Amino acid sequence: MSCITLLSDLSLQDASVGVAKGILMQYMPDAAIVDISHEVCPFNVWQAAYLLSSVRKNFVAGTVHVVLCDIFSEKAPRLALYAVDGCYYLSPDNGILPLALGTESTPAWECALPETGATFTDWLHTTGRMIQELQTKAPCDLGLKSLQLNAPVGITSEPSDNHSINCNVIHIDQYENVVLDITKQQFDELANGRKFRLEFMLIEEISELSTGYNDVRPGFKLCRFNNSGYLEICVNRGKAASLFGLKLGGKYNDIKINFQ
Repeated sequence: MSCITLLSDLSLQDASVGVAKGILMQYMPDAAIVDISHEVCPFNVWQAAYLLSSVRKNFVAGTVHVVLCDIFSEKAPRLALYAVDGCYYLSPDNGILPLALGTESTPAWECALPETGATFTDWLHTTGRMIQELQTKAPCDLGLKSLQLNAPVGITSEPSDNHSINCNVIHIDQYENVVLDITKQQFDELANGRKFRLEFMLIEEISELSTGYNDVRPGFKLCRFNNSGYLEICVNRGKAASLFGLKLGGKYNDIKINFQ
């Protein structure tokens, strides 16, 4: 029986997550439902993609990952089905899947919703039926229309030249470590052995990578690659986001990496 994961921007302040689980369990009563997070910042597909990419490789083949973030981003919302490494992904077609999975050559399919006026519960019932059918059929045997996934719209980290790259905050964790949208692989390719200087909030600088928080004294700043392979700004025994005024999606973070 499938394991189902849930990732959403619904929060736990009302009954929406309970509604989602109740409807999905109507179709898969014996499935384990695992919560990834329901505290994604509303409409923030980059944070959702980061969280999904961080956990997906820890689940066995056959797992169905259900994403309920910014469902109604389009006037005519589309529910996308994606299959990668033996796992299935059911998500709005709003850029989350390309950001999280980075496998543009993998086929995707559109799951039929009501033609007009699709509601939150319509979305969940369609998702439940898809999960149920995936227990016995491959996606290509479900008679679904193929889908070209929408690319994400908004922030992206692009090198401004061969010597620098502007970065964005895509997540702030419980400890207020600030996660940036650059991976170790991207960093290494850009650095190509060169020294670097991470600059943020106009006056702060870090020019050395740390492997752990205790590489610096308590209260001192550092940068490191986290377990998900993304660069983060931290303070040992402190709160980097509050200390430096860095914000998720903030327009004035002014984060840049210069390579020398």
